[in-house]
Formats: sequence, structure tokens, C-alpha cells
Amino acid sequence: MPRNVRTKSSTGIHHIVLRGINKQTIFKDDEDNRCFLSRLEKYQQISQYEIYAYCLMNNHIHLLMKEGNERIGDSFRRIGASFVYWYNWKYNRVGHLFQDRYLSEAVEKDNYFLTVLRYIHHNPLKAGLIKDLKDYPWSSYREYLTKPLLCNTSYVLKFFSENKFKAQELLIQFHSGETDDQCLDYDSNIRLNDLEAAELIRQLADLGMADLKTISTFSKQNRNALIKEFKEKGLSIRQIERLTGVSFSVIRSI
Repeated sequence: MPRNVRTKSSTGIHHIVLRGINKQTIFKDDEDNRCFLSRLEKYQQISQYEIYAYCLMNNHIHLLMKEGNERIGDSFRRIGASFVYWYNWKYNRVGHLFQDRYLSEAVEKDNYFLTVLRYIHHNPLKAGLIKDLKDYPWSSYREYLTKPLLCNTSYVLKFFSENKFKAQELLIQFHSGETDDQCLDYDSNIRLNDLEAAELIRQLADLGMADLKTISTFSKQNRNALIKEFKEKGLSIRQIERLTGVSFSVIRSI
């Protein structure tokens, strides 16, 4: 299959997504996460790229970054080769770890830059791993509230205010609540509109012509099994809430 030509960003800023081959787990323990972040830091000093956001999930990685003194692809080859060499040594394995090439999209506009930033930080929340963004240890969100380690937080905070403390407050507000942000992802093609989602729910729940909100009256076991299936099909938490009447907090906990 021919590869798509990557779009060159006029700003030098890209949203990068990298996934484990065959969707396999990349980060099995805290040491794996720390090692990957250490590689980001090491080659940041060499390649001079800037990082604005990152999130390490169990089988994929999101990065919002600006290329430095070399192309972003060259920087990623350095990072990937170094991490895979260490990973294969640790787990006594051989071969590739990451799926094909990484995905990337150019980030040209300030409003989309902020959307990608929020999308990256919301990954563990949408996956149901946490209930508060600051509780996830492997994303850059906490760098914006405490001490930056890898990220150029000052660049981002100035979008909100010149006053650091005010900017942090506004950034927290910007990240609060559920969103339907749609950005580059391996599964971004499965997002359905409400009409399509309603039909899918009707089929999966075998509702016939009954009101979709009937689902909220189902037994807890049946309701939760259906909601889990809806989420696996790509429906967002807000979309499920809107169509079924089941509360946001219940859907997020499943």
C-alpha cells in the first residue's frame, strides 16, 4: 500500500501519534514510561525540538511538538530506535515494537493547537483510567500546574494570560468537562453523528421503535454491558448521555 505524503507544517508544529505493533502494550510498568520520557528529554537536548503536550497510554503515544534543528521524522527515528533497543533488551525480545510509521498532522492554527493539547490530555479520562486529569502520571497536564520537565509550558500558558497564575486557572477551566474534540488518532474514523449513533444504539439494544432513553431503566448489569459496547463502537460519553439519558458519571465509570 502506498504511503501518504506527510503534510509539511508552516509552523513546524505537529500532532504525533504512535502505536504498538498489532496494538500490543508498549508500557507494561512505570519503568517503561520513565524510560520513554527520558529518551524524549535526551534527544530534546540534541534535536532542539519543543514539546507542548504528551500522553503515554498503554499501547499508544500522543505528542504535540515543534521540530527543532532537524526534521521531525529524524528526531523520531532517534527516539524510537533508542527506546526499542532498551525495551527489547529488557523483555528479551526482537523485532519491531511500533506499528508502521507514526501518524502526524500539521497544526497551523492557534485554536486547533489548543484543541489538540486538550485532546491529548483527555486521553486517559476518556479511557476511564482516571476521574481527574491531574491524577494521571504519564501526561504533561501536571507540568502546567507544577514544574515543567519536558514541556514549553510558558508558550502555552500565554494563550490564556500573561499572568502565570491566572493562565493556570484558565487552562484548568479549558480542560474541564467532557468534550467531543476530534483530532488525529488511529480510531478517529469511527466517530458517528447523533443520527448514526442513535441507529447503532437501537440495533445493539434491540429496542425496535422504543425510546432510546428506555436504556436508563434497564437493570444495572444489562445497562452497563450495553454502554460498554457503545463506547467500544466509538460513541463519546456525551453522545451516549445525550441519547440514552444515562448520567455522565455512570457512563464514565464503565
